[in-house]
Amino acid sequence: MAANLAQPLKTPSQEIDVTDNIQDSYLTRLGERVRNARARRGMSRKILARDSRVSERYLAQLEAGRGNVSILLLRQIAQALSLPPAELIREDSGDELELSLITQFLKRLPPQKLPQVRSLLAREFSSARDQRIKRVALIGLRGAGKSTLGARLARALGAPFVELDREVEREAGTSLSEIFLLYGQAGYRRYERRCLEKVLEQHERAVLATGGSIVSEPGTFELLLSACFTVWLKAEPEEHMARVIAQGDTRPMAGNDQAMEDLRRILEGRGALYGQADVTLDTSRQSAEKSLAALCKATASDER
Repeated sequence: MAANLAQPLKTPSQEIDVTDNIQDSYLTRLGERVRNARARRGMSRKILARDSRVSERYLAQLEAGRGNVSILLLRQIAQALSLPPAELIREDSGDELELSLITQFLKRLPPQKLPQVRSLLAREFSSARDQRIKRVALIGLRGAGKSTLGARLARALGAPFVELDREVEREAGTSLSEIFLLYGQAGYRRYERRCLEKVLEQHERAVLATGGSIVSEPGTFELLLSACFTVWLKAEPEEHMARVIAQGDTRPMAGNDQAMEDLRRILEGRGALYGQADVTLDTSRQSAEKSLAALCKATASDER
């Protein structure tokens, strides 16, 4: 009877098949993480290849789940994406975006504070909004109306209007394109964080227009969320593209024949991050006047 219930042993070929399936699944998840991280940062594969010094062909294989990656090459790719290598190679497949933001926040707390963090945040949220709304931060891709609506909202509120990318250029003493050329994505991120900290220190009240990829840097984005009332100015991909082209600025789409596909992927990759904002305002097919009225209503405060 016991012999009948015994499970048959796997043959060596069956064990190899199981191992191969596990490895294939792991490589597929690894490829998805690299592709999603690249999309959130608005980086084309060509730019990532340049910054990581890894060939485009190799990156294409890696993103497709066919890359037999070495730890040194993976480290170079992670550095170019401003991520710790552990973020790419970890085994679990949970909510990566939430985990990154929460981890960055918790790392800055003293260990003895960790048991209190949930109750502390719960108590502070109701009053935190009143403090944060003194600074309104607009997030979203270029072409959503951050500069146009931000300047008008600032005038309506009698508050300073600050464009974070202009502050980055002033701090670096050169243009954004030169910053990316000389220092890459990682260099830009350092300037962005430094300038955000300065803006928060210098302005108790302000309207801030941020770069579209600020959500891709967990520490900087968490700082923005904790210090400002954030509004995601959202639009359809076609409208984003049309507005950007009308502005005569196709960065980072220049030289890319699949610009619209890349734009859709960026929106998809950043959607959950943009969704962390306090308010989402869809500007698609809306006049500037209607969008401004909705923005003023969303950011109204009794203290103003």
